[in-house]
Amino acid sequence: PISARGSSGKMAAPMSRGSRGSEPGAAPYGNFPNYSRFHPPEGRVSLLPQGLLRSLFPAATRPLLGLDVGCNSGELSVALYQHLLGLQDSDSSPEPPGAGRELKLLCCDIDPELIRRAQQSSPFPASISFASLDIMDPAAREPCLSSFLERFGRSSFDIGFCMSVTMWIHLHHGDRGLLEFLALLASLCTFLLVEPQPWRCYRAAARRLRRLGRRDFQHFRSLRINGDMAQSVTRILTQECAMELVRCFGSTSWDRSLLLFKSTGARPEGSD
Repeated sequence: PISARGSSGKMAAPMSRGSRGSEPGAAPYGNFPNYSRFHPPEGRVSLLPQGLLRSLFPAATRPLLGLDVGCNSGELSVALYQHLLGLQDSDSSPEPPGAGRELKLLCCDIDPELIRRAQQSSPFPASISFASLDIMDPAAREPCLSSFLERFGRSSFDIGFCMSVTMWIHLHHGDRGLLEFLALLASLCTFLLVEPQPWRCYRAAARRLRRLGRRDFQHFRSLRINGDMAQSVTRILTQECAMELVRCFGSTSWDRSLLLFKSTGARPEGSD
């Protein structure tokens, strides 16, 4: 899933709908049309402990606000919402009373078609909002995030989710773009759950693009931040973005770490 374009936010729009098909290389922003089939949500949420929100926010004002960047068609967003609130699949429709008072999610993706799918299939329309957004375009980002936060009288999110997004930001924006992206999330969120793609995924994405006869990612060969990407993301967030690593929840079966960070600023829980 991704919300990423060029560092100016002015790169070409996502590939035409008919060109994507089922070939992953035809989705150069990570906007795979059937992403959850090959990376099912259960592979992530099963690593997160029950009662995580309660342990992170024991006395916070409700509702808690969450931001999911690069939500694709929303399957993982819904699974995270259900898991964090202790809801079972059987609870999903109609929405359990009181659930919306606990957590409100804003989920964004660069691909409007995937967002339409997410909106149409969401079992929690009162609690999960989906928006088509290039997160790296300030002119689009600021009004979208502000209007959501202002509904609750807030200026930041309690928790952010960045699940297999960092690579796409990095490939399209370069090292500087990755630094800007992580700094943005750190400034917006008290807690941040990040699943960085390992470096081998970068090589695989570049190979897929070449196999389709397309030009390489603009920044791929000039990236100086490389190698152990979980370590690099941790270093950037802790050394440059005023966050601390709270916990690694382990790795998925496809070898991606789930890392939870917390802002070291003096932002109170559930308020600004």
